[in-house]
Amino acid sequence: MSILKRHSLIDEDYSSDSDPISSMANLFDVSIVFIVALFFALFMAYSTLDLFNPDSELVITKTLPNGEIQIITKKGKDIKIEKITETKESGKGVKLGTAYKLDDGRVIYIPEK
Repeated sequence: MSILKRHSLIDEDYSSDSDPISSMANLFDVSIVFIVALFFALFMAYSTLDLFNPDSELVITKTLPNGEIQIITKKGKDIKIEKITETKESGKGVKLGTAYKLDDGRVIYIPEK
């Protein structure tokens, strides 16, 4: 009978509440949930959830550190990246319109009639 009592005393002292590894697993789970919530908040803040919508149209203008400008255009499921550089090109063509840069940085394009 005394052997059974010894085992019961050991089992009472060694419970899952005092196990430090179980609390580490809970911290890991909480950190994963926190990271997923941060990703979702970043997508919401930059309004990039439209990238995952197959019916949306989106245009993003991005300036790289070297001064090069990229225009990312998404129409439906097609995504196209255009690079704009400072190099001058020449050739024959037809005037399509006029573009004006405003003081706040926006560009307005007025097509030719």
